[in-house]
Amino acid sequence: MERAELERLLTKADDAAEAALSALRAGASYVIWEGTTPAQPLARTYARRLRLTHRRGTETFGLERAVRLLTGHGGPVRLGRIDSVGGAWIYMLFITEVDKELLACTGVRRKQP
Repeated sequence: MERAELERLLTKADDAAEAALSALRAGASYVIWEGTTPAQPLARTYARRLRLTHRRGTETFGLERAVRLLTGHGGPVRLGRIDSVGGAWIYMLFITEVDKELLACTGVRRKQP
């Protein structure tokens, strides 16, 4: 996926997508993986990550919303990732298979060594 197309997906979305878009425009690296994954197992995985981030006090963007949207989504999703310059934030993207639109975006602050 070209950078301009990814920027289009992130435009006019929620706060997490807005933060991911800012990171992308600031030169962040990104990858959109080939293939798709069923949304339900991802919903369970990210629900566990949500509980873990709450326990650890890790700052997140849109993680609760992403879990909710993945849980309610019936189809598979394509995954993407944006790593901010300097690596302080990682954004995960969940893109619908059928219409190639952003279903959800979540950001997690990485602990710095």
